[in-house]
Amino acid sequence: MGKIIEVKIDGLLAKVVLSIGDQRITSIITADAAREMGLRKGQTAAALMKATEVMITRV
Repeated sequence: MGKIIEVKIDGLLAKVVLSIGDQRITSIITADAAREMGLRKGQTAAALMKATEVMITRV
């Protein structure tokens, strides 16, 4: 679990960057998903790693 440090929505995609300790995790998700979850800078979120994909979930 970490803090969202960047959300950039452009067209159909959104870039979400989480800061977890001294690590940064970047995920590219659909813009619709980012809007539906209400992702904003400063919120707490978790990253779920699955093979070559990184999913973001709001907590």
